[in-house]
Amino acid sequence: MNGTAIPPSTDAAGSTADPAAEPEGPTVFAVNAERLAWGIDCDSPDGDIRASYSADRIGMGKPIRRAFTFRASTWVCVRFSVGPTVTAKAYRLIPIEHFDGQATTYPDKTHDAEAARNDPLGFYHGMTVQHRGQGIVLCGPPAMFVPRVTAQLDLFKER
Repeated sequence: MNGTAIPPSTDAAGSTADPAAEPEGPTVFAVNAERLAWGIDCDSPDGDIRASYSADRIGMGKPIRRAFTFRASTWVCVRFSVGPTVTAKAYRLIPIEHFDGQATTYPDKTHDAEAARNDPLGFYHGMTVQHRGQGIVLCGPPAMFVPRVTAQLDLFKER
């Protein structure tokens, strides 16, 4: 639940270079790196954000993986990138009865793929998914999660 909002103009997540980013850029949160970690054995994710990745399941109409909690909201990761900076793109999960908009399914939203890609609230906004046996809606705009950079103090350095 720790995180600091980084202004969208910051390069920390590469938001300006992200081709799937919304035109004004997504909100970026810096979190403990462990939340984005992949297991040492490379067989499974260790971090709760990484483990929630569910884009493959959403596209196949299967229930999403275990969601993660951040700032009192439930989220699911739909994209994970590894490069100079690890980034995770995620949407909040909202109960259908609390969603203020037109809920849709993946097949219905992608029927017009160009419109889905250009949705100002994100590609997955408004899609219904199954989570813990209940229908729930992905709510955009998405946010980007990046590892928090910890600064070392030079205070105790020998000179």
